Amino acid sequence: MKKTIILASNNEHKLTELKAKLKPFGIDVLSQKEAGYDIEVDETGTTFAENAELKADAIYSLSKMPTIADDSGLMVDAINGEPGVYSHRFAGPNATDDDRINKLLRMLESVPDKDRTAKFKTAICYIDENGQKHFFEGVCEGTIGYEKKGENGFGFDPVFIYEGRTFAQRSREEKNEVSHRGRAIAKFVKYIEDINKER
Repeated sequence: MKKTIILASNNEHKLTELKAKLKPFGIDVLSQKEAGYDIEVDETGTTFAENAELKADAIYSLSKMPTIADDSGLMVDAINGEPGVYSHRFAGPNATDDDRINKLLRMLESVPDKDRTAKFKTAICYIDENGQKHFFEGVCEGTIGYEKKGENGFGFDPVFIYEGRTFAQRSREEKNEVSHRGRAIAKFVKYIEDINKER
């Protein structure tokens, strides 16, 4: 019997990536809307793991089906790890990606190269068919540039530099290979693989 996991999100990029990674295991992934749950969860957690857990819990409690959720953000050392869990709300409730980037660059105006270190972090919460919770984390370390570069990606991708290029200067496939989210998903997929071997 084909197994189905609900993704506690309607993000097309996330859905496509997870579907591709889990297809070899005979697992289908549905967005929460496809599964019939059109809800918005308040992300009141103080860590990425807490927010991922809140989202997964909300869908699992309604569906009683395996559910996966993630939460990600940028942590910049020179400003005490901000924006962190507030990455999306960093420049106010209706801000655009450009608004958030511009605010960050203003805050880092006088910060020299050596102190512009930052990391992207993702936490995944997976609730299995028995209601057991499993957490996976991915981190990608880099630096913050002085201006936007690249046309791809979203959020802070145009100013986050990893190994000489911003995330926005990479194709989606390239970024997925090295990104915080890609690394967290790889750990989750390894977990699924190990379970399948045991069965």
